[in-house]
Amino acid sequence: MSKSKVYFTNMRTKLGEGLPKKLKRLIKQAGIEQINFKNKFVAIKIHFGEPGNLAFLRPNYATAVAEVVKELGGRPFLTDCNTLYVGGRKNALDHLESAASNGYTAQTTGCQIIIGDGLKGTDETWVPVPNGKYVKQAKIGHAVMDADIVISLNHFKGHECTGTGGALKNLGMGCGSRAGKMEMHSAGKPFVHAEKCVGCGACVKICAHDAPKITDKKAFIDPAKCVGCGRCIGVCPADAVTPPNDESNDILNKKIVEYSWAVLNGRPHFHISLAIDISPYCDCHAENDAPIVPDIGMFASFDPVALDTACGDAANRQPVMPDSLLAEREHCHHDHFTDLTPVTNWRVCVDYAQEMGLGSTEYELVEVK
Repeated sequence: MSKSKVYFTNMRTKLGEGLPKKLKRLIKQAGIEQINFKNKFVAIKIHFGEPGNLAFLRPNYATAVAEVVKELGGRPFLTDCNTLYVGGRKNALDHLESAASNGYTAQTTGCQIIIGDGLKGTDETWVPVPNGKYVKQAKIGHAVMDADIVISLNHFKGHECTGTGGALKNLGMGCGSRAGKMEMHSAGKPFVHAEKCVGCGACVKICAHDAPKITDKKAFIDPAKCVGCGRCIGVCPADAVTPPNDESNDILNKKIVEYSWAVLNGRPHFHISLAIDISPYCDCHAENDAPIVPDIGMFASFDPVALDTACGDAANRQPVMPDSLLAEREHCHHDHFTDLTPVTNWRVCVDYAQEMGLGSTEYELVEVK
């Protein structure tokens, strides 16, 4: 497979050109104008940041990307799908409020925000994955699949389950509906924490398969009847229903790749990663720790595999930041992210993505001054 081009610029600026302008120049030199945006709906997939986290990308970067799309005749919208876990982005109303609290609104970014899998995380499109080893039908947020073009705008960082979080993580896990996220994280079915259950019966009403039952004012889910759709998780007012996290990290990475394939297959796509504020864990955390390495810069490519590989390689070339979590860890793996979380191997994700035909781990880095 031939090398893919990954375009890079550092975080230095000059008089008259701030970082948003520099980002616009980067993505134009990377070739985004080759895509026909005329009157096309363009999903800009981003993470709005869990409330309490301050490492997420500022909305100014999304504004810059949306402005370029509009210059080229496209109709951009910012999107993400609801979370599986309990937090500030569990349903579309909370998700939109959390996005606004972090500065993401139609007024600040110049484009609308649409939560991809709807109010309760159940608006989904089932997408066949013919070559998937683990996923045969990916469950993707409906609005994401309705878009004509996909752009991933990623905050590159560490992750406690996948090693790193970049384009593939943003697309695969991020575009999965609640049922999709459960499929990636788990090989099992949701279960009820009896001590939290209030016996309201919301799970019983939402289930089409008669899996939940109320006994002695407590719910129980029959795993033999449960199909793993995750609807009960979304409607539980007491957050008593949760999925098991029982899938290995390597298989999780591979499922994320198969979901990414489902998101990208058959339509134009482009990818941007900012390797800044490189926190040890995902922006889904309601907090962020100190950066583990210095800020690196902004990357762009048509190839999400090359992009993630280039960002990972660039981070591994950086010195460890003192007083960071990485500085406290034993450095014996010759890889910052494996040193950070030894149970992960981020290269499983990019290697499998190359096997799935999503791109190449071989890349040519083109610097944009």
